[in-house]
Amino acid sequence: MKLYRAYAKVNIFLKIQGIRGNYHEIISRFMRVSSLYDELSFVAKQSDEEFEIIGSFSCKTEQNTIYKAYEALLEFLDETKANTLKNLMQKYAVEVNKNIPSFAGLGGGSSDAATFLKMCNEVLHLGLSQNELALIGLRVGADVPFFIYGYDSANVSGIGEVVEEFKEELLDIVVFTPQLEISTPKVYGVYRESFYNPIDGFEVERLKKISSKDALNSMSASEANDLFTPALELYKELKNHYKHGEYFSGSGSSFFRVREKEKI
Repeated sequence: MKLYRAYAKVNIFLKIQGIRGNYHEIISRFMRVSSLYDELSFVAKQSDEEFEIIGSFSCKTEQNTIYKAYEALLEFLDETKANTLKNLMQKYAVEVNKNIPSFAGLGGGSSDAATFLKMCNEVLHLGLSQNELALIGLRVGADVPFFIYGYDSANVSGIGEVVEEFKEELLDIVVFTPQLEISTPKVYGVYRESFYNPIDGFEVERLKKISSKDALNSMSASEANDLFTPALELYKELKNHYKHGEYFSGSGSSFFRVREKEKI
């Protein structure tokens, strides 16, 4: 069976614009990490479970983003196509070769969910557009639409549902993830309680136009990511893993840097 790659991402910058209900509205530059990806495939089932995922996951199947994507897709499809999807999952399991660390700010779960949706669309000839898949994916998680579109780089805003391609050279990104599981809701909670300082519309427009390379050269880790300081407040041991010149992805715990090209 064909192998599908689910790439990781980093947030070059992540700034808060405001609050919408329980969600924070962001402006962020997402960039694909071409050297880090999970591999997904359909394989013959090994059990009589309704939905089987084979791979190294610490959560129950019902909590897995791939299963949540399956449920969201079923709800979206008409009865005939939904039955076709159910039949597929009665015969096949989803096998995941997991390389992207969980709870790391790299979008692994969202990327897996997006890749599963694209696999089903291709294998079953569902004929869903990228916009339709992104709408389905948004019900699973705010980062899923970015992975549906498959851009190298994009400005992501709203609560994650607005994805605009940003044409630039893909940077050679090196990621380091400490053995530390970080809770995104808790980090956002600390941000809202103690560090809430949304940027204005002029700054949003400036950030949308700046290249990722220039953004990183002009900002420190805490300036680039509004969640870095609250994450440090909540998880004191993070400071032991941070090295000067590195940046923080999402709500963590991953740090990254750009590998400079060797001069010939």
